[in-house]
Amino acid sequence: MPMPPHNRRASRAAVAALGAAGLITLAAAPAAFADETAPELVVGGIEPIDGVQPGSTFELPVTVANKGTEAAEKVWVTYAVTRGLDFAEVPSNCRTQQVRSYDEMPERWTVACGFDQAVEPGVVYTPERPLRVKALDRAFNDELLLRVDENDPGPDENGFPPVAGTAPAVKLVEAPAGGEGSARVVILPVTSVNTADYQVTGAALRGRVGETVPMKVEFTNAGPAWFMAKVGEPTARVVITPPAGTSVVKTPGFCKAKGDAYECGMSQRALNEGGRETYNFELKIDKRVAHAKGAVALSTEARPFDPDKSNDKADITLDVTGGGSTGSPGGSTSGSGGSSGGAVGGASSTGGDGTTVNGGHLAETGSSALPITGVAAAAAVVTGAGMLVIVRRRRAQSLN
Repeated sequence: MPMPPHNRRASRAAVAALGAAGLITLAAAPAAFADETAPELVVGGIEPIDGVQPGSTFELPVTVANKGTEAAEKVWVTYAVTRGLDFAEVPSNCRTQQVRSYDEMPERWTVACGFDQAVEPGVVYTPERPLRVKALDRAFNDELLLRVDENDPGPDENGFPPVAGTAPAVKLVEAPAGGEGSARVVILPVTSVNTADYQVTGAALRGRVGETVPMKVEFTNAGPAWFMAKVGEPTARVVITPPAGTSVVKTPGFCKAKGDAYECGMSQRALNEGGRETYNFELKIDKRVAHAKGAVALSTEARPFDPDKSNDKADITLDVTGGGSTGSPGGSTSGSGGSSGGAVGGASSTGGDGTTVNGGHLAETGSSALPITGVAAAAAVVTGAGMLVIVRRRRAQSLN
């Protein structure tokens, strides 16, 4: 049975809170709107879990209590874990569902268990056999959500079809008093001992002066762990410095100019193992600069989970073919303005693919003026001093 719309929104808001540190509890409803004679179910009995080894399993000693004044005739307990965790075995009175990533929520697995028995006020219950969770090879900073309901919460509309459990059914039994929770929904972190290797890949560019060439650089999480940033915190940042003698005319999404470089983020807050982010730029080769070289590098904040620093930086090389002027090495010219053959004037607009395109005209200085001088000299040699005088007069008139 599908979850009513208001309950679905509440569920999304709860799961969107995944990523906050420590134990989070979400009340079912404001006390002012609570029915004093209705059941008031709460879940608890578990604390944040730390130091889990990938490949190991652990139990979830969950408790259910009724803090209301009327018995609940039936209860549903829902468990949800992020993609570094999985359920070792699922009882037949429960169903499993894999839910795709959507909005700000990462991919996850849920198990909803129905207990067809009354939960009396003032009594603490627990499943007679705790649900077991396995830490996968990619486990790292995962999270667990627990929820209790009087009615079937229904499957998530963004998930795959639910599958019934195959292990023997379980029932609720009385537990010692004092272990009851205080909220209908509880979210807590599950941290595993693991590493993730962040890597960047550079590029080798080639073209003539005046040409616009594509530049593609990449970020990769080579694993084995996946990584999920907390809500509101950056996942990872990549700093991209184009080679000297070039100007950026098109930037990808999630990138912004920062001095002579560009700082780029990620399209999602969850970085799956083996996942990558590709940044496609377009550069205009303004002039030949001897030994020009750019770079792509991870930002400098500490990443203790990533011990291999040898692949945190890579070169962006530029081979300028054909003729052209040669300048001294220096920073690149951004596509939004500047001199030395860069684009000037013009406005910045966002294209339909999420990239930023900088408009403008080439400055009439530097190498762009060389062809005009060459034409004038050739004309003087061919036609004599008279033509040279005409060329000078026309240039003087154009300046006026």
